Amino acid sequence: MKRTLLLAAFSLNSYAYDGVYNDAEIHFVDYFQRTNGVSALIEVMDKSNINHAFLMGMPVKKKWSSFDEAEPDFVFGDDSPVYYYSYTDSILVNHLSKSKYQNRLHPFITGFNPTDLFAAEHIEELLRSNPGFWKGIGEILTRHDTLSKLTLGEQSRANHPALMKVYKVAAKYNLPVILHSNITSEREKSPLYKSELEEVLVKNRKTKFIWAHGGSSSTLLKSQRLDFLIDEARDLLEENDNLYILASWTLLDIIVKDAKSKEEWLALITDYPERFMIGSDVVGKFKNTGKLLSKWDEVLDLLPKDIANKMAEKNMLSMINIAE
Repeated sequence: MKRTLLLAAFSLNSYAYDGVYNDAEIHFVDYFQRTNGVSALIEVMDKSNINHAFLMGMPVKKKWSSFDEAEPDFVFGDDSPVYYYSYTDSILVNHLSKSKYQNRLHPFITGFNPTDLFAAEHIEELLRSNPGFWKGIGEILTRHDTLSKLTLGEQSRANHPALMKVYKVAAKYNLPVILHSNITSEREKSPLYKSELEEVLVKNRKTKFIWAHGGSSSTLLKSQRLDFLIDEARDLLEENDNLYILASWTLLDIIVKDAKSKEEWLALITDYPERFMIGSDVVGKFKNTGKLLSKWDEVLDLLPKDIANKMAEKNMLSMINIAE
């Protein structure tokens, strides 16, 4: 009864969201480094009431191995690996540097190996070579279950020494960092990797971190409900003012899976109204961008108007010091 009353209270203080969206996670290319291009993206954004987007490449590329009879068409379609691909950032530069939409599309650096101690130097060289172009760093892929298993080389983690150097560069240039770091593994029903993220947050207080999908993934949800995630997210937000949550992909499934979960996450968003932003997480193809963002209306509709506007629009822009 108490839970029903709390959800009813959210409903009474809410409205049907009818504002604009900003998308905090669009991968301009897919795992084969192919894209529909800027014109296709802008067309979808205009039709879907999306004003701005954080735009990033894909840090890894799928390999077509000699033992594969056919060209792969899905990153998880076979056992061939993926490898770090730095040219993904050049693709963004080539498409955006002369685009009239630079005021709406905000590029992030992602083409580096997060286990390479030279990564920070590489990023700083990019920043110096194109002053003012880059608006952030990420999505950095760490602890990404199946994708991590396919990635050639050393496995990445949020607190890897190479990334600790990257975070210092981010702070130096006041760039937000989008970080993917699963809260746990497929098997463990406890926050196995939380300590890695905590170390990052504590040792890099001047860096703003956007936690992609709140530490969830589709692979994790196939093996467990992640009921403990809400408590861990609340703890991390309470203890770390430099942490923000990117509400995208599987996090929506976790929030709306039942009345209890919805109530708890709505309370968390309300308690930390400046710390959540939405994203579509599309990769290379953009026709579903608006549809994916509008799915968040199920959450936005239950929030007070000012908080819904922050989550859907304003919080993302504040990360790159744009006010609208």
